[in-house]
Order: sequence, then structure tokens, then C-alpha cells
Amino acid sequence: MHRSIPDSSRRGAPAVLSEAAPEAAMPVDVAAVETDTQAALAAVSPDASFFFKVLTVNIHKGFTFFNRKFILPELREAVRSVGADVVFLQEVTGSHIKHPDKFDNYPDMPHYEFLADTIWSQFAYGRNAVYTNGHHGNAVLSKFPIVRFKNHDVSISGPERRGLLHCELHIPGRNVNLHAICVHLGLVEAHRTQQMEMLCDLVRKHIPAHAPVVVAGDFNDWRHRAHDLLERRAGLHEVFVQAHGQAARTFPARRPVLRLDRIYVRSAIGHAPVVLPSRPWSHLSDHAPLAAEIEL
Repeated sequence: MHRSIPDSSRRGAPAVLSEAAPEAAMPVDVAAVETDTQAALAAVSPDASFFFKVLTVNIHKGFTFFNRKFILPELREAVRSVGADVVFLQEVTGSHIKHPDKFDNYPDMPHYEFLADTIWSQFAYGRNAVYTNGHHGNAVLSKFPIVRFKNHDVSISGPERRGLLHCELHIPGRNVNLHAICVHLGLVEAHRTQQMEMLCDLVRKHIPAHAPVVVAGDFNDWRHRAHDLLERRAGLHEVFVQAHGQAARTFPARRPVLRLDRIYVRSAIGHAPVVLPSRPWSHLSDHAPLAAEIEL
């Protein structure tokens, strides 16, 4: 398992687990298997469609609404049940020195690592909010290699600390990498507008024009200003808007009214976007999660 660090880094190859073969089994020609695998990947046309599933959810630092109960272990099982290939997480705790002594089920590792364990071999974390007892931020979990990542500080002023976690993922058989950006924007509209401009600049200036992009997370955009700006300035299209004419209601999770969470794509197609059902999610987060199939 790889540990993530809160700054730019290149990910290593995922660990490989193996079991001893029975005595009667024939020895495996590892070199031949590797050769066949590489030949199969080389035979994949870069023009062929490739599908994968994404999930985005604000996990509220692993606590229920109003911080009444710590439920990260339950949330981990729910996240796994979705079967997503790439997971965008907001409000993920990287460290907290007091909580392990207060909660028996508190993990002894960063929450993004606890969530990724055995399912997503690659993960990246962007530390945004730092306080006396710890810090939290955004995270991306991936079944595909994360070849590099960088957390962009887009905080404007005051106590709110916000970031854009930009990860570059290698998709097997593709000669252009996928760019995944995990977003958590501010509560103040003037701040969000500036942060969205920063997001547009990131997409336009630092990502190749032909590269596929998925931007997902908590936009706090209750006035619905993001769609036009992101489409006009960065060519980003929201998958629920394309499928249903409007963004999904996600907050509060028990009875969603506000359309705060989004999945935007560029040079990719979103299919079958869905708001995950109230049970069990309304018990696990104050935001309803979103999932979609993405076609490259």
C-alpha cells in the first residue's frame, strides 16, 4: 500500500499480493505472462471507447450530521459497494490527535488511506484546512495509476481554506492521461466565483486541450452560477445537466433541496448519472453522493 503525502508527488507501482501455488500446480512463466499482457494492451486501439465509474461524496470528516456519531467504517463499506474506479472525496481527515482517544472505532491511519485499503491501490490527498489538532482536505482514490498530483490552494481570505486536488491518471491502452480534479469551493459567492476562475485557468492552461478531464466535488453553488462559467471558460459540461437538464439535488442528504455537488467532464461523455439512494447514505453524510459512468 502506498502512503500519500500532502504535496506534489509521483506515485509508485501498486503492491502485488500472491499466494503460494499448490504443490501439483505447474510453475507460472511470469515473463510470458508479462509479454502477453503488454501485447494485449498494445493491441487496444486508442480510438476505442473506455468506460469507468466515478463517485463523489463529501464525507464530513467521517461523522454523521451534527457530528453526533463517528461512522467512517460504515461509510467505507458503502463507498466500496458502489464499485467506482475513481472516487472524489471532500472533507477528508488527514490527521487528528484527539479523536483516536474519544472514539473506539477511529482508524490509526489517515482516513483516505483507511477508505482506500485493498480496493484502490492509488490515492492522493490535498491538505486544505489546518488547525491545532489536525488537518483535513480533498482526496482521490483510484484503481488506475496516479502518475502525478498537485494540490492547488484557492483560498481567498478569512478562515475558509479551499483547494483543487489535480491528479493525472494513466488509463491502460490510452496514450493520453486522464485528469481528475477534486473540488471543494467556498461558502461565500464572491469567493466561489474567483475559485471557479482559478479552476478554469487550471484546465485551460495546464491540461492539454485534447486530454479528458473529470472535475467532481462539492461546489457549494446553490445559485447555479457554475454551469455557464465552466462551459464558456473551460469547455466543462455537467453530466446531470446534460442528462436531465439540471444539476442533482444533494443537500441536505435526508431531504435534498440544494444542488451543491457536481460532476463535470471535458473530452469525455457522462452516462447514467445517479444520486445514490437515501438509505444508507443519508445516515453516512450530510451530502448525497453522485455517481456516473464516464466514456473516453
